[in-house]
Amino acid sequence: MRDKKPNKEFKENKTVNAPHNIVSYIDNLKADIAAFFDLNSEHSFRPFDVHAHFGVEDRKVRALFNEILHELQESGQIRSNVDGTFSAAPNKPQVDPGLIGRVDRVNKGFAFVIIEGREDDIYVETELLNGAWDGDIVKVQILSKSGRRQQSSRGDSGKTRVEGRVVEIVERSQKEIVGIIEVWPKYAVVQPDHKKLFDPIFIEPEQLHGASNHDKVILKMTTWPTRTRQPEGEVLHVLGQAGENDVEMHAILAEFGLPYEFPEAVEKEAQRIPDVIPKEEILKRRDMRATLTFTIDPADAKDFDDALSVRYLDEGNVEVGVHIADVSHYVRPGTELEKEANRRATSVYLVDRTVPMLPEKLSNNLCSLRPNEDRLAFSAIFELSPKGKILKEWFGRTVIHSERRYSYEEAQTVLDTKEGDYPNELTMLNSIAKILRKERFKNGAINFETAEVRFRLDENGKPLGVYQKERHDSHKLIEEFMLLANKRVAEFVYSLSKGPVKNTMVYRVHEAPDPDRLKTFASFVAKLGHKLEVDDEKKIAKSMNSMLHEVEGKPEQNLIESLAVRTMAKARYSIEDLGHFGLAFKRYTHFTSPIRRYPDVMSHRLLQHYLNGGESVNGDLYENACKHSSEREKMASDAERASIKYKQVEFMSTMDKDRVFDGIITGVTEFGIFVEITETASEGLVRMNDLGDDYYEHDKDNYRLIGQRTKKIYTFGDAVKVQVKDTNLARRSMDLYLAGNTTSSIRSRNSGGFDEKSGRSSRGSSSRDSGRERKSSDGKKKPASSEPKPKRQRR
Repeated sequence: MRDKKPNKEFKENKTVNAPHNIVSYIDNLKADIAAFFDLNSEHSFRPFDVHAHFGVEDRKVRALFNEILHELQESGQIRSNVDGTFSAAPNKPQVDPGLIGRVDRVNKGFAFVIIEGREDDIYVETELLNGAWDGDIVKVQILSKSGRRQQSSRGDSGKTRVEGRVVEIVERSQKEIVGIIEVWPKYAVVQPDHKKLFDPIFIEPEQLHGASNHDKVILKMTTWPTRTRQPEGEVLHVLGQAGENDVEMHAILAEFGLPYEFPEAVEKEAQRIPDVIPKEEILKRRDMRATLTFTIDPADAKDFDDALSVRYLDEGNVEVGVHIADVSHYVRPGTELEKEANRRATSVYLVDRTVPMLPEKLSNNLCSLRPNEDRLAFSAIFELSPKGKILKEWFGRTVIHSERRYSYEEAQTVLDTKEGDYPNELTMLNSIAKILRKERFKNGAINFETAEVRFRLDENGKPLGVYQKERHDSHKLIEEFMLLANKRVAEFVYSLSKGPVKNTMVYRVHEAPDPDRLKTFASFVAKLGHKLEVDDEKKIAKSMNSMLHEVEGKPEQNLIESLAVRTMAKARYSIEDLGHFGLAFKRYTHFTSPIRRYPDVMSHRLLQHYLNGGESVNGDLYENACKHSSEREKMASDAERASIKYKQVEFMSTMDKDRVFDGIITGVTEFGIFVEITETASEGLVRMNDLGDDYYEHDKDNYRLIGQRTKKIYTFGDAVKVQVKDTNLARRSMDLYLAGNTTSSIRSRNSGGFDEKSGRSSRGSSSRDSGRERKSSDGKKKPASSEPKPKRQRR
């Protein structure tokens, strides 16, 4: 077949090949025309006006439109007027034209528009998105009943949802797009990596800028999609061939809008900072260089932003200093360093690299509390009794000198053997940390300790093994003293407030979970044989901890811990003093990691401002910065998860296809079951078509599939054995077989969709396209189905 570039303008769909397509086509037309009248209820239209609006020129299609207008009139959805025009039916509820929210594109068929402050999201069919993409800020109008779909392919999802239509795109979220390019003789096309972007983007040959077939590229959009136009773009950067480790990691950063290089002006400004601390600066500070100080960090850490100091006092008391790198001394307001730190807001931790918030001159040198070097710090110093009671506290700027750098493993060895450097000091700190930890849980803190996946990589970034990070007392020791400093800094700033107006402060807030979500979670764990008390708010934390302890070591542990975290509200930054539910703290801030978190830099500045006797500052700027930091934190977290997912799939792609893995069912949908492989914590999909021993029905209320003939049940939390069927690195996804069930039954089944109750959505498909092979412009073979076809006009 000869290569043919799709027309940018859609042509009228004059022929339809199958009866079910005809029904779908007419239903879509009818719904679109009803929605048109619904959204323009204050106007009346001649049939000619309707034809013109939808761009209809063909005589037969005009006749079809006229028939639909009369059908809508007979059903009461529109009315005919004496002058021969049509208008919206009377007595319909008016739509609110001012609803603005963010698009969450669930799958190809529909999206939700999430509006801040509104409890229910607005369901929008793809045809009514008006070209909006995932993450876009849009104005949406709610459709009355007559404007909604009378027939829909979405099944039950969305039935109870308010439905709407996007009428205006306020702001595009995707400034740059990452994907793999396919080059054809007369054009090229990019399929975005982002799993919630479904439209291929077309590229003119002159806009390739050196990109070759199967390169991973970054695009900028030149034409956004509309009802009648395909999206078009221009290649900005060629990252390299898809599949190479550096290319894929850079692509993940670009996909989430995260930078991987510093602007030249920022690097130059950092290099101009003197390496030597001026004597006059030391004289302004509390000198802690003679006090025993050390750091405890991961073995591969390059930046050390916190240190502990220990000094024994009379009557068995001890002075413990929590020393934090004084980033705000070097990163000053109005500088390029400040602007870039604010923009990034956080460091990003991918599987094989760290993308720092600050240039290396600061993050790995001046602001890193390296051993045997004087360093500027911002400190919280506590006098503690042997039972962990705070007797005195002091906050301010210091100069310190770390005498020892421990890895977590080295510190744990000292704690276990009581041998090595400073065993008495470490043992004493560990004893106090355990007291602080016990007190937290007594006050209602929840013990979330979800497993962290780590990889052993070769020099090229290829995964050689995967393991889960273990937490020891040395980790918990550092954690408790960091929590103590964060908590007490927040309380101290609050206590300095003058009068009824409290000091503006950057808080880390974590609100109580939504009761309905808690009940849903409790219902779920009950089906796995575990009990969670959610009716009495005072018992939630204790019951949650008991349940989480009960599942330790069991196959469903990772699943339940992950779902428990998702059930909780998302922690965020705010100037509102809302407390921290998960830690059971009345107020809490982030103070201890300014090298990698911009909110900590703001906390340092505010603390110093109030120590200097300053009045409360205007909160609006800080609240905006808090919101920005929360958003960037989520982006960084999503990128980290994407890099982990990529390496998991890459590692699983090296496995023997005949190897059998233990797994647990983590999701049940109408198109299959998701299974997490216990050994590697990687998740894959067993498609409904690959459950070949029976025809299974989805019992969504009970999170399970039931075989029609055998009555076999697959449900959440079931232990199963699986084999790898296929891996798809481009989609970061994996298909599995149930062991011993590797032949698909010969039957047809819908393998796409979304199950609202199971909470699984927007999963990437990893099934391979099949079909005839053909050659692209570079001579490589491609499936015939891989070349994009022109969209037909949908009127």
